This record gives sequence, structure tokens and C-alpha cells, in this order.
Amino acid sequence: MEIRKNNEIDETVYTETLDNGMKIIIIPKKNTRKKYIIWATKYGSIDNHFIEPKTGDEVQVPDGVAHYLEHKMFENENGVDSLYKMMSLGLDANAYTTNDHTAYLFAGTDNFYEGLDELMSYVQHPYFTDQNVEKERGIIGQEIGRYDDEPAWKLYVNAMDCLYKNNPVKIDIAGTVESIAKITKETLYSCYNTFYHPSNMIMCISGDFEPEKIVQEVKNRLIPREEMKEIKRIYPEESKGINMKEKETNMGNSMPAFMIGYKDELDEDKVKIDLACQIIYNSLLGKSSELYQELYNEGLLLNQLDTSFEFAKTYSHALIAGESKEPRKVYEKILETIKNKDVSQEDFERSKKKIYGDLVSEYNDVEEIGRMYLADAVKGINSMEYVEKINDITLDYVNEILKKLFKENESVISIVK
Repeated sequence: MEIRKNNEIDETVYTETLDNGMKIIIIPKKNTRKKYIIWATKYGSIDNHFIEPKTGDEVQVPDGVAHYLEHKMFENENGVDSLYKMMSLGLDANAYTTNDHTAYLFAGTDNFYEGLDELMSYVQHPYFTDQNVEKERGIIGQEIGRYDDEPAWKLYVNAMDCLYKNNPVKIDIAGTVESIAKITKETLYSCYNTFYHPSNMIMCISGDFEPEKIVQEVKNRLIPREEMKEIKRIYPEESKGINMKEKETNMGNSMPAFMIGYKDELDEDKVKIDLACQIIYNSLLGKSSELYQELYNEGLLLNQLDTSFEFAKTYSHALIAGESKEPRKVYEKILETIKNKDVSQEDFERSKKKIYGDLVSEYNDVEEIGRMYLADAVKGINSMEYVEKINDITLDYVNEILKKLFKENESVISIVK
């Protein structure tokens, strides 16, 4: 078992890779009643084209299969819905699909092992029929319709369309009504058998556990599977540069919303870039910044900007979002600030301390820490890297990233009026 300890924050993370290739991450949190577990497969909306490991056949499936599969996993042959069964145990259970993974989870204070029984049973026993797959089509179609009517989601999807020409991150996670009409039980079984193999899965557990004991509990519930060859995913080639400068949609929101994106094409450590971006955002665009005060006083911003740096193995970008009656004017002001201003030593020190404090505080919540370690593990990193590497971030490095990443010609704007 690999043990990674950080004495500065007094946290230890245990990682066990089983013989079948499955990775288990345990973050023990003593003296807490709440327990959290999340089990994920490295299979998301971007994985719609691959080589089937057993046959060697090239397979391309309709958009939205990963999300459709997530919906169907709770259904059992005996008619019991595992989600409701776990809720009846007093557990807060859920599932979700992202661009690069699908996860099943629950949290609670009691009945943890009963919940573990159910979680590991339904994830390992798919049950798809022509009838239950057809029944789900209308439900997911309605969900797609709700997302299509959601300004915040449209804002994000349009920003991805502006940033990328071919990258499947542009694909709506749930697919379209047209694409899900092509999904069959055979499609679901093909994708399940390919991507839901233990060698492609990660489990993260946080709470008051003894690492060796909880690993054994998980191993006792795993069904033996034959060894799987490496999954070969096929992604379209993405050319350099952005796809389009802007995209605007008219919807029923009361105040125009905007999202500014910067395509990251730097071949550098993404954790360090993420930390640098957080410092840049906090220093130049945060509530205490000159730009925010100017925009607020002019009535161009009413609330703080939402900022993030998203990355996976196949894409990477920085995002800045907000609401304004004049979004293009805000865009111009942000571009001007980024072009003409560096992060000062004072802002750098203040922002770095704040971000470090935020990182440490995440370890206080078993759910937050579990989600964080799982999402990072899918990307191939250990979340503790953030706490460790923030000490290596210098002012010169931050201003270097400011100039190299936040380039005007690599920026786009998505607007929903």
C-alpha cells in the first residue's frame, strides 16, 4: 500500500492498487461519524470512439451513452431500484457523469456496510432490456430539454464550441434527443463491458476507517473478472488555436450572462498552472481588485466573477464567467487588464495565503475530500500535489503564466442574452 503523508497539514492518504488493476484511495478522518465513498469508471462523454478490447473492433457509439448507462445502472432484475434502496437505509446516494468519468456514491453516518453491499452489487450487475432501455429514453429526453433551457449550461456548451474545433469536450454530456434514439441495450452492454472493468475504475473512501480493513471489505465484494487489455480510445485531432471568437444565444434570462474562455496549449504541469490561475484570478479579478471595484461602481457587475481552470488528459482551458448588462464591455476591460497589468508582490502573497487556506479547509469535509481525490485521480494526479506544489509557485511563474496562457488571440466569449 502506498502511503503519502503531509506533515504540514497533518493528512495521510493511502492508495492500494489491487491485482485486477482497480485503485482504492483512502483518506482516514478520525473522530468523525460521517462516511463517504465514491466509485468511478474512467468513462465519460468524450469516450464515444474506441477499440473494443476483446474483439479488436473499432466502435463508435452515439453521443450520450455514458450518461444513459449511468441512469440504467440502478435498475435490477428483481425490480428493485438501488438508489431508493440506499436512501431507505438513510444514505445520501447519487451518481453523475462528466466529460471524463462516471461516478456512483453515497454518504451517511449509519448503515455504511449495507450501503457498500448495494453499491458494489448494482455497479457489478448491469441489467438492460429492450423495454427498460426504451423506457429511459423519454426520461433522458426530458432532461436534455431542461438543460437546453438552462442559460448557465448553454453558456458553457457554447464556450466549448468556441474554444475547440473537434475535441469531444464540445459534446453535450447527455447527448441529443436524436443521438439517444440510437442507443440500444447492445450499445450499453458493449460500453459497460469495455469501460466498467476494475482496471479502469477508481474508488475513493473517506471517514473513520482503518485502511487495510476497508480495502479487505471492498475486495470481499468484488466479482472476479477476466483480465482486460488496455482500452484504446480514439479522439479526433485538435488543431491549434480557437474555433470561433464568439457565440451568442438569446434565452429568457433577465440579465445577460457571459463566459470568457482561454484555450490552454501549454505543455506544462497542470496543477501548477491551476494554482497560478487561482492567484491571477484572485489578484486581478477578485472582489478586492481594482478592476472589480471599477466594474461594480459602473454598474457593469453586480456579483463576483466565477473563475476556474479545467483540465483533463485531452483538453485544458481557463474560464471567467458572470452577468452584466454590457458583457462585451466587461470582456474588453478584462482583456485590457490582463494585457497591461502584472500580479503585484503584495497581491501575490495575499492570494497565495488565501488559496492555501482554501486547500487546507477542503480536508475538513469527507464528501469534499472524496470528490476532490476521485476527480484528480481520474486525471492521473494526487490531490495532495496542490498543497505540496503551492510552495513552489513564485511571482515570476504566475506572471509568466499570465502572459503565456491569457492571450487575447486565444480568448473567446460566449454570451446568453
